[in-house]
Amino acid sequence: MQVWPGEAYPLGATYDGAGTNFAVFTEAADRVELCLLHDDGSETAIELRESDAFVRHAYVPGVMPGQRYGFRVHGPYAPERGLRCNSAKLLLDPYARAISGSVHWGEEVYGYHFDEPERRNDLDSAPHTMTSVVVNPYFDWGDDRRPRTEYHHTVIYEAHVKGLTMRHPGLPEELRGTYAGLAHPAVIEHLTELGVTALELMPVHQFVNDHRLVDMGLNNYWGYNTIGFFAPHNAYASWGDRGQQVLEFKSAVKALHEAGIEVILDVVYNHTAEGNHLGPTLSFKGIDNPSYYRLTEDRRYYMDTTGTGNSLLMRSPHVLQMIMDSLRYWVTEMHVDGFRFDLAATLARQFHEVDRLSSFFDLVQQDPVVSQVKLIAEPWDVGEGGYQVGNFPPLWTEWNGKYRDTVRDLWRGEPRALAEFASRLTGSSDLYQNDGRRPLASINFVTCHDGFTLHDLVSYNDKHNEANGEDNRDGESHNRSWNCGVEGETDDPDVLRLRARQMRNFIATLMLSQGVPMISHGDEVARTQRGNNNAYCQDNELAWIDWPETDGDGGGRTGGTSAGSCWSSPARWCGCAGTTRSSAGAASSTAGRWRAPTTTSPTSPGSLRRAGR
Repeated sequence: MQVWPGEAYPLGATYDGAGTNFAVFTEAADRVELCLLHDDGSETAIELRESDAFVRHAYVPGVMPGQRYGFRVHGPYAPERGLRCNSAKLLLDPYARAISGSVHWGEEVYGYHFDEPERRNDLDSAPHTMTSVVVNPYFDWGDDRRPRTEYHHTVIYEAHVKGLTMRHPGLPEELRGTYAGLAHPAVIEHLTELGVTALELMPVHQFVNDHRLVDMGLNNYWGYNTIGFFAPHNAYASWGDRGQQVLEFKSAVKALHEAGIEVILDVVYNHTAEGNHLGPTLSFKGIDNPSYYRLTEDRRYYMDTTGTGNSLLMRSPHVLQMIMDSLRYWVTEMHVDGFRFDLAATLARQFHEVDRLSSFFDLVQQDPVVSQVKLIAEPWDVGEGGYQVGNFPPLWTEWNGKYRDTVRDLWRGEPRALAEFASRLTGSSDLYQNDGRRPLASINFVTCHDGFTLHDLVSYNDKHNEANGEDNRDGESHNRSWNCGVEGETDDPDVLRLRARQMRNFIATLMLSQGVPMISHGDEVARTQRGNNNAYCQDNELAWIDWPETDGDGGGRTGGTSAGSCWSSPARWCGCAGTTRSSAGAASSTAGRWRAPTTTSPTSPGSLRRAGR
């Protein structure tokens, strides 16, 4: 096999029509092998002999899209120095544009022995781990144009690829739970009828199902466990995982843009799926552990401001480069319109404290590509001083958790909530006025993926997370909810009418508040999670939208369970149907917007804690 020197930039695997250039950064390695994997289980190892500024690289003619590959890094295994190189572990490319397969959990994918954690594990992980894939970068975007909807006209719909499409009666079985399902006319029509202008997708970067959850018979449904920052999650692809997931995602974005709907990604750049010192060795840990992760003074261990076992090292130029390269890739190559940053306060931690002027925000501010798309912060993490709502730079908008809490308190009758409610209704000037930001910096929401659904917010006083296998200890205990007199499901018509009115009160408040409204997928059909406020591991009917079937004459929807008259016929959002957003964030008349289908199902809210963290 011919091997040419190649180039140190760009990082990752770059196909040019005749072959592929491979480049990977590692300062820790003594030697790096590129392993081309074959379907019979064999591999061809090519040593990357060329090195520029710690980037090992080579060009291999004839390597085509669909080729699976990985890296074996030879170097010191010295956890006491933060070094965890182990050539027995086949490692994912941090810049892989597609990833094939899944992790088959066993001792083989760990760098140590379960019975002797201090002893290096030399079992080969290749048959048990995921592999990187060379992709074809060429795609016919046609006349695709980003909608570029201004914030004052924006209505955000937070959704899960699988949860939104898995049970939709208008989708063919083979498209349910996939990117292609998002692009189906039945889904797009539903979004446009609601007046949605931006679809905010829960994580679609390649993620890993945690070992612990798999052993319990569960999955990491939400996907806040990233292992590939450039790769669309392969389980959401209907066509295949040898690069087809890239084409399918691009096709979905193109279809949504044609309908005038922006695509915003919920991204997790604060940690990876490799966990703490007892976690698996899948990629970064084996390539250059101390360059990618924040380590403690005892270099065997990881600093953890995310509640997941590790935190990326935000003062590392290589980590910052990777994040910025990833963001630009998703904007320029995948045509997405913005990002919602999970636990964004962690991104501001260069050392220990949250630093508003950290390198990451400086880089975003000056970047000619990333600075021009929608940037939304989840303004907290689990570290000291991690709640930073109102403290992000002027370019950013923020999930306004104070808005959520105050609106919930008001409608459940909490004393002394009215004064703060007035501030939240009118744009939260106490949070945004001092740095020159306007009310549009506030992403207003009552519910989100994290916490109760809208239906459950008015149906449960307490969380009911027993299905998660943690004895109901996980999830937020203080939900600011009110069950309207009965805990859970009921046939009492008076309670059902009260719950329906409360849901309309919440939606009316959201749509009439200054700021940018965000609704959670399924709230418009009263989706329920049966009181589970932390469904991060429930990849099943509990978390998927139970879409009501259309009636015979096309005049609405029927079906569902116990909400009964929650949405009167013809059901309309909050009694203010026929409205859309005005420049001030209030409502202005436009017929046909915010019409909700008649249904009898239930819905969900959000909490302060990140589920599963």
